[in-house]
Amino acid sequence: MEEVTEAVSNLSITEPHKKNRIQVSNTKKPLFFYVNLAKRYMQQHNEVELSALGMAIATVVTVAEILKNNGLAVEKKIMTSTVDVKDDSRSRPMQKAKIEIVLGKTENFDELMAAAAEEREAAAAAEGEEQG
Repeated sequence: MEEVTEAVSNLSITEPHKKNRIQVSNTKKPLFFYVNLAKRYMQQHNEVELSALGMAIATVVTVAEILKNNGLAVEKKIMTSTVDVKDDSRSRPMQKAKIEIVLGKTENFDELMAAAAEEREAAAAAEGEEQG
C-alpha cells in the first residue's frame, strides 16, 4: 500500500505540460501579465487553464475574475487538490493546496478583443498627433 501512495504522490507534479496551461506564481510576474497571457491563450486555443499552488491561488482567482467581469471568459471547470512538494530543507514532502481553473471564451470574446485593439490604435494615433 505504501508503494501505491508513493506512486500517486509522485504523479501529481509530473503531469504533461499542456499548451494552454498557465502556471501562476505570485512573485515572478505582475497580475496583468497573467491577464494578458490568458487572453492570448484563449485567442489561440479557445480556452485556458490557470493553475497555482499555495499563496499564488489568490492571484489565479483574481485573474479569472478580471476576465469574467470584463465579459471575456466563462468558467468551465474548477478543481482543487493537495499536492506533495519536495522541500530540500525538510526531510519529508510538504503538502500544498492546488487550484486549476479552466476558462473558455465568451461568445463576444473576439468582438471585445477587436474593440480593445481599435481603442489602443486610436489612442496611439492621438498621441502621435500630439507629439507631431
